[in-house]
Amino acid sequence: MTLPSPRTAFRTVATAEAVTWFLLIVGMVLKYVTRTTELGVRVFGMLHGIVFISYVLVTIAVAVDRRWPIGRLALGLFSAIPPFMTVWFERHAERSDDIEGPWRLRTGGEQPTTLPERVLAWLVRNPALALVALVVAVAALTAIALVVGPPVPPGR
Repeated sequence: MTLPSPRTAFRTVATAEAVTWFLLIVGMVLKYVTRTTELGVRVFGMLHGIVFISYVLVTIAVAVDRRWPIGRLALGLFSAIPPFMTVWFERHAERSDDIEGPWRLRTGGEQPTTLPERVLAWLVRNPALALVALVVAVAALTAIALVVGPPVPPGR
């Protein structure tokens, strides 16, 4: 088993994040405009949350591997907030040649020098465990988000 390239991984989660944004917007229209059902917000909101967390984790991994400056990482993370901006950022990163090629820290690649690079190198070199770690991290962060709950003004 091998991990998808940084480009493929990033493109997949960026596109999925935009698609789930669309589905969540459809769910919000059904709930707040047509007042027919709130099921769309419940289902698509959860799906979007899971994909959002996946996008954040993959963006951080690609940023560490590609040695993105902090500003590019911040823009990549921020792009998950406005609807559909992840697709724009992914295309921007591709045009800038920021996501091309294999993982830099793969087996036989560069040696990691920082703690984040050592963690990522281990994950890239152990793809089955990386997949398990991603699922566990997404599940844990989703559980934390569910416990914390949505931002609700006091008194509501």
